[in-house]
Amino acid sequence: MKRLAWLATTVAVLAGAAQAQGPGLRPDQARFRELYKELVEINTTLSQGSCTRAAEAMGARLRAAGYPAADVRVLAPAERPKDGALIAELKGSDASLKPILLLAHIDVVEANRADWERDPFTLVEEGGFFYARGASDDKAHAAVWVDSLIRYRQEGFRPKRGIKVALTCGEETADVFNGVEHLLKTEPAALDAAFALNEGAGGRMDEGGRRVALNIQAGEKVYQDFTLEITNPGGHSSMPLKDNAIVRLSAALARLSPDAFPVALNATTRTHFAEMAKLTPAHAADMRALSAERTDLAAAGRVAAADKAWNSMMRTTCVPTQVNAGHAPNALPQRATANVNCRILPGVPVAQVQAELARTFADPGIKITAIGTADPSTPPPLDEAILGPVRAAAAKLWPGVPVVPVMATGATDGRFTNAAGIPTYGLTGFFHSPQGSNAHGLNERMPVRSLYEGRDFLHQVVKAYASR
Repeated sequence: MKRLAWLATTVAVLAGAAQAQGPGLRPDQARFRELYKELVEINTTLSQGSCTRAAEAMGARLRAAGYPAADVRVLAPAERPKDGALIAELKGSDASLKPILLLAHIDVVEANRADWERDPFTLVEEGGFFYARGASDDKAHAAVWVDSLIRYRQEGFRPKRGIKVALTCGEETADVFNGVEHLLKTEPAALDAAFALNEGAGGRMDEGGRRVALNIQAGEKVYQDFTLEITNPGGHSSMPLKDNAIVRLSAALARLSPDAFPVALNATTRTHFAEMAKLTPAHAADMRALSAERTDLAAAGRVAAADKAWNSMMRTTCVPTQVNAGHAPNALPQRATANVNCRILPGVPVAQVQAELARTFADPGIKITAIGTADPSTPPPLDEAILGPVRAAAAKLWPGVPVVPVMATGATDGRFTNAAGIPTYGLTGFFHSPQGSNAHGLNERMPVRSLYEGRDFLHQVVKAYASR
């Protein structure tokens, strides 16, 4: 009876483990799934979570795989003990070569359990997707980097060029604290590298699940907020004046439009449109025109009107995002303020954008103040040394799928590393449908197949880079 009970218990445990690992997984994929699950289920929100706890958990896995403690460090600011980063390295055989930096952030956007269909901090596999906060942004990437270091160790791989992993905190709340910015100032050697691979670009699928293009990001727009303020003596609302703070501010904001700034293409965006011309027959002629050195403004206008993302890739954009005005319902407003959020093309000075805003508003009574400043950086070069390994690995996994360069219209931690002289490229290999991952939103998700394929793709690409 005892033996039968033992057997029943053993079968139940094994069945539970198999269910947790998912059906049909290779042993290495099952181990990766457990690593991914552990990382995702550690709360790393600013309000309640701890990046340090997540960094320590991933560091423990690397040490268990045989990495010496000296090569696995958790660095946390004394004044922000929960905002720690993991820095780990597989040393290369040629000490004269700078390492490759594999960068990912482990902090996540806030998630309210009452709003979600599932617990946002429990990894759920359902209908071909993983659901959880951070399942895509950016713990999938972070889990792959740690897993790759473990696999390289198990394979006995000795790279010529070292491979450095940095899992950092604060990408989602950089206005409070950003781990990459902090490390570049306090311990720049921790991130020093020949180049970096980061989030910022994945793969595009069509509605039928067919892979259309694998993107690689080179360069990104710079995030910059401006505060607009206009003041007025105000008065009684029964005696209106033409000089009304709300009316003047509204008139100024109405002059902003999606095409308020001029078209300015760079090497990355020209290459992007050249490749997209092969994939979008309806816009092929205009996109080929945009790939030429001299910009065809008429073609640019048609492409911009066809897709808001294409428009944003071609020019600096500024849009009002918040307004606040007045002090009482029965009084003329004494103050009106607004926040204008700009996404600035690489290489364009913030001061130049501020001056253009002043010309657009055409009201000297509106005070424009830049909220913090970021240093715009030049997009890194996309030469054969970078593109070659990507194309080779993609051809093995996804024959016939083109590699298409893009410039990110959002912002990642790459804005700090590029500005610090570390060429940074967005590359994940995670393919998404047109509906996307719903990152930052409810029920964030990652296609199961995309995660496992992206893991194998990145493992091969990094190995190729490190062997050169």
